[in-house]
Amino acid sequence: MYITSLVIPVPAENMDAYRTWAQMSAAFFKEYGCLEIVESWEDFIPDGKTTDFRKAVAAKPGEKIVLTWQIWKDKETFEAAEHKMHDDPRMDAAGAPPFDAARLILGCFTPILTMGR
Repeated sequence: MYITSLVIPVPAENMDAYRTWAQMSAAFFKEYGCLEIVESWEDFIPDGKTTDFRKAVAAKPGEKIVLTWQIWKDKETFEAAEHKMHDDPRMDAAGAPPFDAARLILGCFTPILTMGR
């Protein structure tokens, strides 16, 4: 199992546009081997004393935080898909995302413990 995750600041008024963009993106990622995607819209994010999700992405007033993760079979599957997806013209045809992509945080992770399901 291999996990990619993003923290994204999205203008609150773009929630529906984000959902539409995410649904289209999920179908695209699935086609390339992604096993599962979870898109989560901010419900409760406390202000941290040192850092927090908002500070991490330099969120502006009126922006909500989206936490999303993708589960892939393994790192090799993800890396192979990543190269192919960037060569697929449909990736650019999706249009601009409904958020400032320059402020998102991306991370890739190898699980060290899982519980559930």
